[in-house]
Amino acid sequence: MGATPQTESLVELAARKQLPRHQYMDRDTVRWIAANRPDLSEITVEPLPEASQRLLHRAAVPAGWWLESQVTGSIHGIRHGMRTVAIAALLARDAGMDEAETGDLVVAAAVHDCRRVHDQDDRGHGARASSWLAQNADTVWQHFGLTATTARTHRAAVAVRLHDVPYSSFSAADEADYAEAEQLCDMVKAADALDRYRLPKLSWWPDAAHVRLGSFEGFRATVFDLVVRSENAHLEGLGGAEAVEVALREKGLLS
Repeated sequence: MGATPQTESLVELAARKQLPRHQYMDRDTVRWIAANRPDLSEITVEPLPEASQRLLHRAAVPAGWWLESQVTGSIHGIRHGMRTVAIAALLARDAGMDEAETGDLVVAAAVHDCRRVHDQDDRGHGARASSWLAQNADTVWQHFGLTATTARTHRAAVAVRLHDVPYSSFSAADEADYAEAEQLCDMVKAADALDRYRLPKLSWWPDAAHVRLGSFEGFRATVFDLVVRSENAHLEGLGGAEAVEVALREKGLLS
């Protein structure tokens, strides 16, 4: 059965608490996002390292990796995934992560929402994506031109599983896993959180209180512009991957 067409803006639907299970960006919502731009400090952002740029060109993961096809074009789909990868690469460079660590971070960021069933509070989607990643590790790392190992797979899978679990809700088992992949977990959580400027309610926008990364604040302006430009580009007719790449080039992150 097909989904009911979305005839109202996400902003209007959010205000009435009537957001559908699958949510697609619209022009009115992008205009609302742009009109509510916070007072953000601009920073000069240099192009990402060549290795990160190569990974970004593969960040629009294959359609078959998504559990639900209706999510691929939604607010948790390809565009969100690619921006999360780009943000993660920025955070990785800022933290001085090496190529191998950055590669694992990119893998985790790229697939963190691929097992979502819908765009509402889909609890457990991180755990589903984590299990899927562990079962398909060779395929995923090869897609990015990387080599999976048991240790790399474990750390990335932990970061994916915990990305939708608030720090305050960590169980003893979560804390044990987190201790084995702390930096990766913090990076994925922060990158995912920064891309929340796409959401149709101000109270849902990025909040540093929910992350553990000091560099979080410094990238807000860059991410806000990426969201607005890539979503507009998509609404102008570009595919999801192309729309994000256009925004990344305009911000000077891709050469």
